[in-house]
Amino acid sequence: VQLQASGGGLVEAGDSLKLSCAASGLTFRPATMAWFRQAPGKEREFVAVIRYNGHTYYQDSVKGRFTISRDNAKNTVYLQMNSLEPEDTAVYYCAGGTGLIASSIRSRAQYPYWGQGTLVTVSS
Repeated sequence: VQLQASGGGLVEAGDSLKLSCAASGLTFRPATMAWFRQAPGKEREFVAVIRYNGHTYYQDSVKGRFTISRDNAKNTVYLQMNSLEPEDTAVYYCAGGTGLIASSIRSRAQYPYWGQGTLVTVSS
């Protein structure tokens, strides 16, 4: 299984970015796909998740600004990030897995597959 994340970059506060994560070797349609992020000196944290049925969940700090979506035909998950803030600066990782415990899909320990990360830097 490979997850290839892309789309990061340097933007100014208030700008938008769209991250993509292409999966290969994973049975994508039934998979739960998520985005996590890790800021310098901090632990990796949950950002957003989309289940096989399209249900989505977000970290409180990104609700209303970020949107996770998936295209099963392209085996790709996206993270549209609007109104970016300097506090969103981090390396963003996509993660995926099947058969995950629904009550624990915000936990990074649940995910067996991870992408390499893409850096998002938001300047003030």
